[in-house]
Amino acid sequence: MAKLTAKEEMLQYKYDVPATDWMNTPVDFKPGTFCYGAKGKNLEAVDFPNARDWSPSDADWNLPDNWQEIILEGMAERLAKYRSFRLFMDVCVRCGACADKCHFYMGSGDPKNMPVLRAELLRSVYKRYFTTSGKLFGHLVGARDLTEDVLKEWWYYFYQCTECRRCSVYCPYGIDQAEITIMGRELLNLLGLNIEWIAGPVANCYLKGNHVGLEPQGIVSNVEFLCEDIETITGKVIKPSFNRKGAEILFVVPSGDLFAEPGIYACMGYLMLFEQLGLDYTLSTYASEGGNFGFFTSNEMAKRLNAKIYAEAKRLGVKWILGGECGHMWRVINQYMDTWHGPADFLEEPVSPITGTKFTNAKSTKMVHITEFTADLIYHNKIKLDPSRNDHLRVTFHDSCNPARAMGLMEEPRYIINKVCNHFYEMPEETIREKTLCCGSGS
Repeated sequence: MAKLTAKEEMLQYKYDVPATDWMNTPVDFKPGTFCYGAKGKNLEAVDFPNARDWSPSDADWNLPDNWQEIILEGMAERLAKYRSFRLFMDVCVRCGACADKCHFYMGSGDPKNMPVLRAELLRSVYKRYFTTSGKLFGHLVGARDLTEDVLKEWWYYFYQCTECRRCSVYCPYGIDQAEITIMGRELLNLLGLNIEWIAGPVANCYLKGNHVGLEPQGIVSNVEFLCEDIETITGKVIKPSFNRKGAEILFVVPSGDLFAEPGIYACMGYLMLFEQLGLDYTLSTYASEGGNFGFFTSNEMAKRLNAKIYAEAKRLGVKWILGGECGHMWRVINQYMDTWHGPADFLEEPVSPITGTKFTNAKSTKMVHITEFTADLIYHNKIKLDPSRNDHLRVTFHDSCNPARAMGLMEEPRYIINKVCNHFYEMPEETIREKTLCCGSGS
């Protein structure tokens, strides 16, 4: 069990102006404020460099002798490849509009968790090595040398950001701080500097198709177990298919829905809904993960993990893909998949076999969110609902960061909730829709 700081101490937030300049304030690895370092076996499984067991609290991180050269070459490569990266490094005017929008800053009072200053950790090195002013005037223009202390600072703060992008909503220049975090992590991963909470699921997904490492027979057994529970409660016998070629729809969920509470209850709901509709769908024991922890590692790793869904859809010969709810799953699908893999032209533009609705927003990805699919069913009166059965509940809705901010999925969930209950209440305006606060379950 990791040694944790007492909760009383952790709750003593301080928002005072620091006594020292941020460049001269080394990172403090306090117990309970950072994750375990990635295990060597999981880095090796996905061919990441410098695979070894290490701990962030160690003085020596066992870096390669030429680690600075690796980082600077990696930064140069990404500045050339991603126009947005260079733009975000150059255009920030430090207005502070994002400063108090990050939940990590709200909860810690640490100025380096302000999105503007977290980005400055990387920007200061960019200035030192890639701008004329930084090379000439150094510290005077906010530039600094790349040292081990700076590297440790990157690791500590870039793995605190959950890439929720709330800060970006408030940025007058539209700087996507999540993209800066991704670049920071890509550079860190060139040295094998990841966290086990990410590296473990990534390795599992790469090797076995899902984050929790379920084997194919385990997936089938878990779903059959849920079907037995449904039969016990409702008397309905449900027999879903797995890896069935020729099905109309491939249904992909985050592996948490197959394995643990509360996700299994969502999965039971899917199974009952599809049985009631007579939907022609199949699950896959190979593409058994909709989520994408690769997105918290690097663009290339996210691309590798995303590819399995479309490869399986092609192998099974389905027409289109229906997906469960998972934030990073849907940000990857909606904002990156097309760039990485091109339009999925071997699939058809999704059309609901129940209502005939054509999901034109999925014309390129060929993948529909379960909430869109369900809202459409309700709109066309294909599901009988009695909201009075939930009159004992007072319901609100916490928008998921990525579906809200990355795909605009804000009205459909509310439409469904208002159809199944009579007492729905919105939270304060600054905490919902595109301004929603991150739940912290990103990475």
